[in-house]
Amino acid sequence: MNIELKTKHYIAIGFGFLILLIDFIFLFNFTGDIGAKTWVFNPLIVIAFLIALLPILLDIMQDNKDQKEKEAKFLELVRNIVETVRSGVTIPNAIVQVARVNYGTLTPHVEKLSNQITWGYPLHEALTIFANDTRNSVIKRSVAIVIQAERSGGDMGSVLEAVTQSVLEIKKVREERKANAYTQTIQGYLIYFVFIVIMIILQVYLIPKLSEIGGELSEGLSGAGIGGLTGLSGGAGASLELGPIFIATIIIQGLFAGLMIGKFAEGDFKSGMKHSLIMVIGGYLVMSTIKGIVGV
Repeated sequence: MNIELKTKHYIAIGFGFLILLIDFIFLFNFTGDIGAKTWVFNPLIVIAFLIALLPILLDIMQDNKDQKEKEAKFLELVRNIVETVRSGVTIPNAIVQVARVNYGTLTPHVEKLSNQITWGYPLHEALTIFANDTRNSVIKRSVAIVIQAERSGGDMGSVLEAVTQSVLEIKKVREERKANAYTQTIQGYLIYFVFIVIMIILQVYLIPKLSEIGGELSEGLSGAGIGGLTGLSGGAGASLELGPIFIATIIIQGLFAGLMIGKFAEGDFKSGMKHSLIMVIGGYLVMSTIKGIVGV
């Protein structure tokens, strides 16, 4: 899927870059103890990238929606062609006649197909261009069947009816799979955010408590004259070292959980990108915000 960069994309990228620049200028220390001045430094980086990429991601989601509409309208187009062919009209003339109907997002492609047939394009060539322009795998497969039937001289009415039935079956299977996967999608989100809560409890409460207990135990043993166990007193440093590991774990978990939800619900990993984005960004912002507020 090719996404053409438009003015709105460049504006969003500019805003994202501006936030990133402000973040580094005001919230990062380049001298002395180099590093972030406050906990909001890293979340602002994520927000900057989100703002920069949001229009592109929305266009990708809109394109997926348009593809589904094209499949539904293609079904309507084929039905109209079948009815016209059954009345004794040839397929090229039938296409020209039914092209007057509004087919939503498929309308420009149908009008182009009709114009090419009117201008004298061979039917198979015009249909091939039509299928390629839609960039839809279901339409491409269906058109390929029609082209082969037209070349072999088969009953085009029966072939088009078979194509209609095939598209209907594909649509029905997808809808059933999506409906069956709805509960699993909700469960996937719940499991992921429960996982985040567990990570927060570990880093904010449990590990610091264990570090304190280890420190007290080490001091008690040292006071009793038992040496060699001072490594138990990790202090706050232990939780700080585990922080990046927890963040990486949340990101990896969100990325693959979202992809799998998309695969189960809609049949491809591309559809899971939106779920991965929601999980990764949501999980990271929740984790970093809680850590910043608590001061871990």
